[in-house]
Amino acid sequence: MATTATADPALNKEYHNGNGNSATLDHAPVNGATNGATNPAQRRYDYGGNPLAHMNTGESARFPAFGGEFQPGLYKPTTERKFANPAPLGLSAFALTTFVLSLINIGVRGVHEPNIVVALAFGYGGLVQLLAGMWEMAVGNTFGATALSSYGGFWLSLAIVLTPGGFEIVDAYAVTDAAGDPTGNGVNAFNNAFGYFLAGWFIFTTLLLICTLRSTVAFFMLFFTLDLAFLFLFLGHLYSDSEGNNNTGLIKAGGYFGLFAAFLAWYNALAGIADDSNSFFVIPVAHFPWSDKGRERKAKTERETV
Repeated sequence: MATTATADPALNKEYHNGNGNSATLDHAPVNGATNGATNPAQRRYDYGGNPLAHMNTGESARFPAFGGEFQPGLYKPTTERKFANPAPLGLSAFALTTFVLSLINIGVRGVHEPNIVVALAFGYGGLVQLLAGMWEMAVGNTFGATALSSYGGFWLSLAIVLTPGGFEIVDAYAVTDAAGDPTGNGVNAFNNAFGYFLAGWFIFTTLLLICTLRSTVAFFMLFFTLDLAFLFLFLGHLYSDSEGNNNTGLIKAGGYFGLFAAFLAWYNALAGIADDSNSFFVIPVAHFPWSDKGRERKAKTERETV
């Protein structure tokens, strides 16, 4: 049988709602409930404009775009959502795998063979990111589900291509003459095919980039740098020399942009994890001035000026 609890004034604290107004947050149970509050004012948080700090209200109000939720547009959280935010997990999986591969593309400390990436691409960037994408589907985030699941598939596909001796995809492109020596077509056949593979991902990333133009600077820059990484990498493979050597300058450029994308993915992941329950500060995501949140802040400033 439920028991009636008494409100404790010590638990009351001030918060700022989405309109910038102050209110009192009462944590006392309502109608004998021992967990959760039914009053929307008791359940709405706006921790520095970070929608991740909002508890689910089930109201019609929509929250602004935020990189930590992997959501570029206005969204309304699922009422009484049972899932945590899966975006930081997917972003972290993408970031680490991209970080390692980018270091290899740059050739840091003389490492050029991507064999170590196979393990990450199968286990973390592939499987874990794919799972995060499916969980994004469960929480109603179409963009997050499409992006994370697709890039999870990218890493799984790349792992299949790079698996040494496993699928023999690279060897299948070898074209030899009567003496068994590779011909010119055989030397560049795989580079061209792999360039087509990366070009497709460049196109896909460009489509996602378009959907971030009204979101945040942190979110947009993640896809912008990733798009440039795919661009330089596919060009680096397509413009190989007659001996089958990739264009070193283009590949390294793709590696550097890949590093930027990795750190930006980690940054957005941190923004999705850090809130007032575990952090002393909010991770700034810089809303574009033409975004809904940016226009809202501009309107507030103008009213204050008047």
